[in-house]
Amino acid sequence: MKAEILAKVIRGDTIESIHRGHLVILDGDGKMNAGIGNPETTAFFRSSAKPFQAIPLITSGAADAYGLSEDEIALAGASHSGEQIHVETAARMLAKIGLTERDLRCGIHLPFNEPEAQRMLRNNEWPTQLHNNCSGKHVGMLALAKHIGADIRSYEQLENPVQQAILKTISAFTGIPVKEVKIGSDGCAVPTFALPLCAMAKSFANLVAPPQSFDEILRAASNRIVSAMMTFPELIGGTERLDTLLMQAASGKIISKVGADGVWLCGVLPNEKWPKGLGIALKVEDGDDKRARPVIAVDILRQMGILSNDDLTEISPMLIKNRRGDVVGRIASEIKIL
Repeated sequence: MKAEILAKVIRGDTIESIHRGHLVILDGDGKMNAGIGNPETTAFFRSSAKPFQAIPLITSGAADAYGLSEDEIALAGASHSGEQIHVETAARMLAKIGLTERDLRCGIHLPFNEPEAQRMLRNNEWPTQLHNNCSGKHVGMLALAKHIGADIRSYEQLENPVQQAILKTISAFTGIPVKEVKIGSDGCAVPTFALPLCAMAKSFANLVAPPQSFDEILRAASNRIVSAMMTFPELIGGTERLDTLLMQAASGKIISKVGADGVWLCGVLPNEKWPKGLGIALKVEDGDDKRARPVIAVDILRQMGILSNDDLTEISPMLIKNRRGDVVGRIASEIKIL
């Protein structure tokens, strides 16, 4: 099965370009609720894996040993936009574990939040590693390393016990044996995992509704991550980020986590319609993050009844404007899942 058309870019009345890809929706029993394209397509999890990368922080006891609060646990599973609330929370986490920004190994970039980036440039402020969208995740990894006695200078390396614990967690939630998980290097230098899209969907279904095959500690950690994400959606992304906007619009119903190169994962919490919840996995084949992905994600949740047609109308369909602000086209979802 090949990738199918997920969204079209229309200028005037003419299709200017298209975005193809794959979509999988699984319930808690692993039954496919809907699918487009090839559910076995292998893609990198990228930042959609962050909730699982934070699980060992909790199961090891490190989060409690250092007194990490719920908002700090949320940031450990976030791709934040470098706003002041994100930077301050990451700095507070570092202080709790007795380390500094210099101990991070995620690299430096300007905030994803454009107003904050422009403010810093106007004021000649230089970004630090705390502004990196992955800084919360990296602080969590440092906390785990220090708690279990692993080398904090190499916590981002695959052979480090921190990354081995994360790899085992990915395997547990996806059902893919450790030896079959393909490894790459993410933008922040830690390992990232290539998996079938259906396995990614399964992982989010397992996260929002942990199966009885998980021990009590793992189930409790899953619930804690989900609660933190829903309670502090502004920390998972930021003012203008898709994850935050979706979780605020569908408050208490979903968790959302984007990944680079057109990946989106969503967990629908158990409810009357789906008693064991759902896992949704999307891969836009051309890697688009800013046009196709948000338009499709909103449309999926509307078709499922999780969002109304009045929710996030500024995102889907997405209007195309020229340089003086005239509307000249739109980006529209083409999916039909129900």
